[in-house]
Amino acid sequence: MPIKKVDVFPLGYPEPNDHDNTRFIVLVRLETHDGFVGWGESITQFHPATRATATLIENGLADVVIGRNPLENEKIWHDLRREVWWYGDTGGIAAFAISALDMALWDVKGKILGLPVYKLLGGKQHEKLPACATTHPRAREISALAEELAGHIANGYQLVKVGLGRGGHSNLGYNAHRDVTFVKAVREAIGPEAGFIVDVGSWLFWDLPYAVRMAQAFLPFNLTWLEDVFHPDNLQAYSCLRQAVPEMPLALGERFWNQNDYQRLLQADICDVILIDPGRAEGVTGMHRLTQMAALYHVRMDPHSWSSAVNTAASINVSFANANSNIIELKPCENPMQHELVSNPISHQNGWIYPPEGPGLGIDVVEDVVRKYQLR
Repeated sequence: MPIKKVDVFPLGYPEPNDHDNTRFIVLVRLETHDGFVGWGESITQFHPATRATATLIENGLADVVIGRNPLENEKIWHDLRREVWWYGDTGGIAAFAISALDMALWDVKGKILGLPVYKLLGGKQHEKLPACATTHPRAREISALAEELAGHIANGYQLVKVGLGRGGHSNLGYNAHRDVTFVKAVREAIGPEAGFIVDVGSWLFWDLPYAVRMAQAFLPFNLTWLEDVFHPDNLQAYSCLRQAVPEMPLALGERFWNQNDYQRLLQADICDVILIDPGRAEGVTGMHRLTQMAALYHVRMDPHSWSSAVNTAASINVSFANANSNIIELKPCENPMQHELVSNPISHQNGWIYPPEGPGLGIDVVEDVVRKYQLR
């Protein structure tokens, strides 16, 4: 049952959860000689990275996969990493490409064996995991912003996560007083028990004095964690923030790629949660290995997945196979890559995500929708 062909689909789509901005991914479709099909994704996010990733797969890495037995997928993962030794085994475009191919290999392997991926990874470690509505708020007034987030809790989500500095009318992340007022209003609106995450994110990156000031100001409002406060290379700043405000849980890692990155992060002992995206961190194989490594340091894992249902399904499968998994992030507004792309969209049930029971990743991709959003 070797792999017969590899099809690559660079996609662009409007994202209602991100102010209708166009976002980009690369999907990969593998097919065996026996007709089994597997899907994988890389979360390339921007147009140049999407084109480059598709080109790399089509003009080199697909050849590493074609003709191979998908049941030997971890051997193929190692071979893919060796193939890019000169141009990407430390991260970057090559990691995107490996991520999509590896994810698709796990999907097709599960379909061949008739098992969900999480069972192939060792079995279920959780009965259910809490669902988090990950948002870029739209409203202008603080009261309306708080009401917007409270609406997600009312709709059953157990946590809300808000990204600062994301444009739109909210103007969050640029004024200390406004941000503290916002956090206070949200906590009052969602109540004391709901989870609440503030993601400073890749757009802002605070300096250390400002971060200490803001973390101290946020303490009364019981954040689940404060995320990506500094540039990912500035581990010293994270260490200083942890010492200055030890009560504030910290999370980071969305811009890391592989074991070397995360090992450096974990050895620094500067966070409570690591963020891993299988569409970036070398697929299901990479994410599973990184999550297991984090467990050795007693650090939790949040699958930082905010793209298509393919990536979300991979994240869910890895999360259920690891005891230190934490939450599952979902987009609260219906969107093309979650609700059109698959015939069985992923959703929470009363605030919980349950393990998928379908073979492979557990999703059914609608190929007409793939072609609808394919870049020409």
